[in-house]
Amino acid sequence: MVKLIASDIDGTLLQGEETEVSAKTFDNIRRLAAKNIAFCAASGRQYTSLRRLFAPVADDIYYICENGAMVYTRGEKHIICKTPMPRPLALKLIDEICKNPECEVLISGDDMSYLIPKTDEIVYLMSNFTGNNVTVVKNADEVACDIVKISAYVKNQSPAALEAAMGECWRKAGFNVAVAGEDWLDFTLADKGTGLDGLCKALKIGKENVMAFGDNYNDIPLLTAAGMPYIMQNAAPDLRLKFANSCADVNEILDKL
Repeated sequence: MVKLIASDIDGTLLQGEETEVSAKTFDNIRRLAAKNIAFCAASGRQYTSLRRLFAPVADDIYYICENGAMVYTRGEKHIICKTPMPRPLALKLIDEICKNPECEVLISGDDMSYLIPKTDEIVYLMSNFTGNNVTVVKNADEVACDIVKISAYVKNQSPAALEAAMGECWRKAGFNVAVAGEDWLDFTLADKGTGLDGLCKALKIGKENVMAFGDNYNDIPLLTAAGMPYIMQNAAPDLRLKFANSCADVNEILDKL
């Protein structure tokens, strides 16, 4: 029996150039809530960005944010679990990304994105397109809060190429490293799977009662942590080899519940 649905956003609920969650999705979230089936947005995005995206049902869903580093309850803002990065290692990683001329760095706090921009492009992207709370700083020492995620925005090469260059070193340091879209490489201590585990523990829901949806490498832990994983039909090749169930639209599955 399904008790919780956890879905990735970009590339999963939002396909192609879509920037808004459909009314159909909101209708399904409300309908399933009446059946005591909870919904959780699981994303690399920030809490505020996700609440704006799910505005019509913002108080009715749970949130796995920053690739699992932050998990929030529904309703009043309350952190269920949080996984900060060791500060000395975080600062070292930030410095390495900043020194790469092809990259911008995004530093994630609890509910704030910190940027050390080389151009205005990244500021516009995070503020106006993604809808994050954004603070521009001159250097990482100005970030006083816990750092929960560090992302490289890759401009003129693929994030997979950057992952090949940086991934092994930072995995040895204990970080999860995952391609998170066409332009992003994410570094965290947590992942969407640990975020889902924390949420399930808080809600006292077993893995067998969780349905999850995803499309990219950073969704693998989420899908693995769910008893009923679904990938999108255009998912990354490695996911198509690993997970049998697929769909073209999340709502085609939700409609059947």
